[in-house]
Amino acid sequence: MKKYNILGASIKLALCTSALAISGQSIAADQEGAEAIEKVQVIGSRIRTDSFASETPIDIITVEDAKNEGIKTLADLLRTSTAAAGSNQITSAMSVGYVTAGGKGTETASLRGLGASRTLILLNGRRAGPAGTRGQVSAFDLNTIPLSTIERVEILKDGASSLYGSDAIAGVINIITKKGDDKSVNVDISQPFESGGEEQRFNISYGEEFSKGSFRVTADYKVSKELKRGDRDFLNCTERLLYNADGSQADPIDPRTGKANCNETGYGLWVYGAGATNVVGSGPNLAYDYDGFFGANGYDNYNSTATQPGDLTTPDGWYPVSYDKESDGWWDLQHPFLDNESMRPETEVWSVFAQGDYAITDDMKLYGELIHSSRTTTMSSYRQFWIGDIGPQAADLFDGFSGNAFLMPVALSDHYGSETTVDYTRAVVGLEGSLGDWLWDVSYQNSYNDGEYQQQIFLRDSLVMSQLNLANGVQCNGEVTEFSKRTCVDIPWTDPNFLAGNPSQEVRDFIFGEDIGNTIYKQQTLDAYITGDLFDLPAGTVGSAFGLSIQKDEIEDTPGKHTLDGNSWGLTGAGITAGSQITRAVYGEVKVPVVKDLFLMNSLDLSASFRWTDVNTYGNDTTYKLGLNWEVVEGFNIRANRGSSFRSPALYELYLANQSGFGGQLAVDPCLNWSEEFAAGNITQTVANNCQADGIPADYALGGSSATIYTSGGEGRLKAETAVTETIGFVWRSPEDTYALSIDYYNISIDDEVTSLSGGDITSQCYESKDFANEPLCDLFTRRDGSNNDYGIDEIYSGYVNVASQNARGVDYNFTYQDMFDFGSIRFRLEHTMQIERTYQLFENSELNNEVGEMGEPKHVGNASLTYGWDDYSLTWTANYFDSTNDYEYNNDSNLTTYRGEEVRFVGETRWTTYHTLSGSANFSGGWSATMGVANLFDKEPPRLSSTEFQVGNAALYSQYDSIGRRVFANVTFEF
Repeated sequence: MKKYNILGASIKLALCTSALAISGQSIAADQEGAEAIEKVQVIGSRIRTDSFASETPIDIITVEDAKNEGIKTLADLLRTSTAAAGSNQITSAMSVGYVTAGGKGTETASLRGLGASRTLILLNGRRAGPAGTRGQVSAFDLNTIPLSTIERVEILKDGASSLYGSDAIAGVINIITKKGDDKSVNVDISQPFESGGEEQRFNISYGEEFSKGSFRVTADYKVSKELKRGDRDFLNCTERLLYNADGSQADPIDPRTGKANCNETGYGLWVYGAGATNVVGSGPNLAYDYDGFFGANGYDNYNSTATQPGDLTTPDGWYPVSYDKESDGWWDLQHPFLDNESMRPETEVWSVFAQGDYAITDDMKLYGELIHSSRTTTMSSYRQFWIGDIGPQAADLFDGFSGNAFLMPVALSDHYGSETTVDYTRAVVGLEGSLGDWLWDVSYQNSYNDGEYQQQIFLRDSLVMSQLNLANGVQCNGEVTEFSKRTCVDIPWTDPNFLAGNPSQEVRDFIFGEDIGNTIYKQQTLDAYITGDLFDLPAGTVGSAFGLSIQKDEIEDTPGKHTLDGNSWGLTGAGITAGSQITRAVYGEVKVPVVKDLFLMNSLDLSASFRWTDVNTYGNDTTYKLGLNWEVVEGFNIRANRGSSFRSPALYELYLANQSGFGGQLAVDPCLNWSEEFAAGNITQTVANNCQADGIPADYALGGSSATIYTSGGEGRLKAETAVTETIGFVWRSPEDTYALSIDYYNISIDDEVTSLSGGDITSQCYESKDFANEPLCDLFTRRDGSNNDYGIDEIYSGYVNVASQNARGVDYNFTYQDMFDFGSIRFRLEHTMQIERTYQLFENSELNNEVGEMGEPKHVGNASLTYGWDDYSLTWTANYFDSTNDYEYNNDSNLTTYRGEEVRFVGETRWTTYHTLSGSANFSGGWSATMGVANLFDKEPPRLSSTEFQVGNAALYSQYDSIGRRVFANVTFEF
């Protein structure tokens, strides 16, 4: 049988009871000598104490847990914690079609759904600097640390700014790396039953211990293969997924397949009637008969229906589609580009991690850490481009087309891929020692992030030149574009091959470009603290810790040349984001034993911590935390905490250079058609009065071109976010440590949250103001002068401000059972979180919305595992589950909508979802060990959503759901 040490087994038992988190101390002790419980430093406190005396709720996740569940990355491991699983997390898949902080491929952790910037990441108890690309770098990229170097992860589920400083609002994640003299080679693979999404890892570790110190080096290489939309049936066709009252599907039918039409990104010609009698229906489009289906089956075209002068006629091969429900099904949008679009990008990471220590004297030790990692993320995508700068043009301007109608050519292109490379280096050097009974530590940390982001783009000056030539009816004559210096090439806007994404090489060279940007982020910290006992009281010894820290952060993000010039068509422009911030702090903590050995008060300890912080960009403030740990009887503790936390504005929130984008008048102008909108009850009397006072005519009903929206940092006006965190709960352990249970309530309230106001936020709040003449938000945009009856909003100047608030409340439940029998050992673990409330309010007068229960925010989440072990073998079953969710509150608590005038039902909900994993492990002679299993055992697909929701295909795109499918995983280790 395996040997189990008492302290080690107790720690495992406490993983879900949140009783303890050990930082940097050896827990190896044989059963015979484990009774001498060592004082250790726990996350959430700098005071060394008995390991079971923690008054803060803490979870511990070990790498063994990851191995048994087939988890290959730190990000995936953290998402198993219910403190993170209850909210949508930033994953590499999320960055394919959306702009995410940190750039493409970045993976971060957000506790309690409050954002990655409000979760502090520590590496061996010290800050880990941010990593990523683009101007919005602020959080640590979890790709940076290979799972092979990690022993365990401690998650403090409580605010801790009084000890750790900025960002520790929702909690603290402390990554503890492996130590010791073991030497090993490891191969780790994950192979889905279907192709796409494979993972392979190879690493080698070498450690040595000697009389005065130790060192350990780990080299790791990992590749995550691309998962394409064409690799999974549930990703490669986006049905509308609408239903009739009788439950039958209401989608239009594709006559080619006899199944629901795939409603993907459209391409072809958009048609706008201007007197042509044969242009009928709503929103007609012209599709080219690429596969000959229309012609072979006798479908009408505009040529066959043109009976009156001015009717629209076209070259052969063009057919009208999408003008009613039936013809919506005719439009074949299953383009080959779709199959090759990345669902999860290909990511390659190699890294080297080294750490060591050396005893200079009996009372002083030098230690150090070094990590260098390099990540390359490659993704493929496709997009539309069109003549949006000049708008629809008369049909007669296009070769072979005529009639009283306007056409808008819309083309597809797969020239939209990207490659992101992030090189991250972090070094730590420190001294620790003792002065009598006091222990001290001084450390310096320096992290350096160098990220390059390469994006395929369309050259705006080329596309605008071509569009102007089209509108003016002229051809190229040797002109050269302003920024890209390309010689003009005539673009065949209605050529079927061009529209389908196959332009000539000459056209490609004219309109296609590449932009390469670079992001440098530096962080340096100097931290020093001392901890020891102050004096004795009748109930015990008063412990304390005092320290100071200095931190400097610097960012310089330089977008590519075309982005700086505003020459990337359809994408935002941006300037150079550069700035720095220096933070200084002093802190202290005491733990006071108040009473001991009284009736129903076996012990009562109080703790208090404080921190004074000065940030050169906004000023100084103090934070505090008070804690209580009451052992009512042996094995039953009540614990409670209340404290304040803060988050300094991130550098990008301070120094973000002007980013430009566009907003349609319908989205940003509350005064558009204000008279009729007021009569219909869609705007308030205040808005109507203010629109009239601003000189907007009551009959102004047709908005002009889009408004330009500029977003910039808030240097000089931003201050820190503040938060108050409260927790109360209990821990119960059976006398023999067989059972353990904890229940903890948490409440986190954030004020003055930093947020970027959208163009619509600014204009709507301006016109809702009761003091319109003096409303400062009204100074942040301009209007046009009414020429040609255009009173539209011209420019909006947005940026980061302290206005929003958030609140998160819930309950964590944890239970473990562990026992040994003649036939082996059994361990059962259950971790469950019930979210009660998570609200976000932009302005004081904004509607308060509880997001719990919405998609991506399940009310109940949890995981359970059962392990049976005997001799050198074990078998583990794990289940991760998520409550049902829906977004119907945004549709008047209904799933009813209309499609082509018919009442139908859409799917905006996810049902209860559970994923199962089964694995087995074995230790063999000669230093060999292996783990093998199957993840997503029952091949559970993501929930299906209608095409109007947050999905890819019809698969819900939330981090709770698995898009890879059933897969075999294996981990083989050889120790030498």
